Amino acid sequence: MQYLQLSQLWSSRLLQTFIGLKRIMRPRQWTKNAIIFAGLVFDGQLFVRDSFIRVGVSFVLLCLVASAIYIINDIVDIEKDRQHPIKRWRPLPSGQLSKSAAIVAAIVLPVFAIGSAFLYSRAFGLILIVYFLLHVLYSYRLKRIVLIDIMAITAGYVLRVAAGVIVIHVAAFSPWLYACTGLLALFLAISKRRQELILLGADKAGDIRQTFKEYNLPLLDDMLRIVTTSTFIAYTLYTIEAPSDRLAGTNLALVTVPFVLYALFRYLYLIHVKGVGSAPDEVLLRDYPLLASIILWGITFILIIYTPH
Repeated sequence: MQYLQLSQLWSSRLLQTFIGLKRIMRPRQWTKNAIIFAGLVFDGQLFVRDSFIRVGVSFVLLCLVASAIYIINDIVDIEKDRQHPIKRWRPLPSGQLSKSAAIVAAIVLPVFAIGSAFLYSRAFGLILIVYFLLHVLYSYRLKRIVLIDIMAITAGYVLRVAAGVIVIHVAAFSPWLYACTGLLALFLAISKRRQELILLGADKAGDIRQTFKEYNLPLLDDMLRIVTTSTFIAYTLYTIEAPSDRLAGTNLALVTVPFVLYALFRYLYLIHVKGVGSAPDEVLLRDYPLLASIILWGITFILIIYTPH
């Protein structure tokens, strides 16, 4: 009887640890890593089997490294997260997952992912190392430095795009897409900081995140205006200057500009009018008009690139 009780207790704890690991790895946020497919799609190789497989495998490995970073970040912030009205329900601060189990996962995941990356692309392996080190540095230091914190996040997105470009032979990938990616990431990072500041309150925010002692709403709103305008201009220039054979010498890509403009406006509407304070990936999955505009943009661009004309 006692053996049966111990067995049930062990199974329950094992299941709880598994669920906690799944939550702390944040699979919902893996949608951010889909940007690794940008080089494949915009270079016209979406239906090239070998290229798709290489980028697909790279996507999986990138997700594992990203999950390790989320775990490290939660380990570092465990005490502060216990004071946060939402983050206190995460696996570590809530006690669902033990700190020792989280540490083991934070070591195993990047070692496996980076080691696997080197098996088929040395350059991709190096990018994963840089990506991992950047975010570890962010967790321990950079996120406490005003302005540098959001720029580090931006660099992570640009590295994601670069990772997808180097694992295949890209012939016509426009550098403007790096600019668009970086600016869009900056737009989302500033928006998230703004909503967190409102959620936590100006008086208490600095106790939970050190940089909030330096940020305020007027600064973040001014930054948001600059970056929104820059993102739209950079994307418009991309549609005109893109070197792809399917786009060069035409203005077809310009028809996608309204979708991008609407998506930017919609996101601003959600944070300024509706007061949405969720993470960007959660906003994307929950707001159907925003999701529809992104899907329509993607379908339109793919039709332009891959339909003979």
